[in-house]
Amino acid sequence: MLRQPRLVIPNCPHHIIQRGHNRQVVFAENGDYQYYLDNLREWKTELGCKIYAYCLMTNHVLC
Repeated sequence: MLRQPRLVIPNCPHHIIQRGHNRQVVFAENGDYQYYLDNLREWKTELGCKIYAYCLMTNHVLC
């Protein structure tokens, strides 16, 4: 079954969840967190996104 298209409303915040496959650990070492944050900062700037809050857990990310 196809997924319905996402509803995108300009200037409206989105709750984003990223999970490891089968909820596997994504961040095994402290350096993994920093690598993710560095990339998040880069892409945020490049795409012009605003991030109001985030939470990095061992097996998922909430933004």
